[in-house]
Amino acid sequence: MAAYNKFNTFIENLAQKQIDILGTTGNLDVFYAAITTDAPDGANDDELADLTEIGNSNGYTTGGKDIGLQATRTADVITMTATDQTWTATGGNLGGSTTCRYFPIYDFTHANKKLMAWWDHGSTFTVATGESITLDFGATLATLGAT
Repeated sequence: MAAYNKFNTFIENLAQKQIDILGTTGNLDVFYAAITTDAPDGANDDELADLTEIGNSNGYTTGGKDIGLQATRTADVITMTATDQTWTATGGNLGGSTTCRYFPIYDFTHANKKLMAWWDHGSTFTVATGESITLDFGATLATLGAT
């Protein structure tokens, strides 16, 4: 199972109103999941351009997929949920890559594609023609606040 990791700048971007997960400063921002090959740096990476995404081919579209992020607040806790995403390779390895490993989540709405979190698959993987890979968010993508 892939392990969840948070980009340190995510909370800062929320506080500076650069990212909107509750729709309080306008419309709710749209978040996407991408697939990358290089290890994210949680302390320093801030934008999708800081990472190396797999190629735009064989069942993968550059930028990834809309995860349908939803956030709700109950008392002092914000709970985020998302729709699991599946990619299926067609005509060759997914994205033409043999070194897939990471699934970063980013704010597609933001001009600089601000990063939120990533899932580490634990090792590199290849999705060959006819095979699929699913990013499973479970019941809750993440929570913020006191628990």
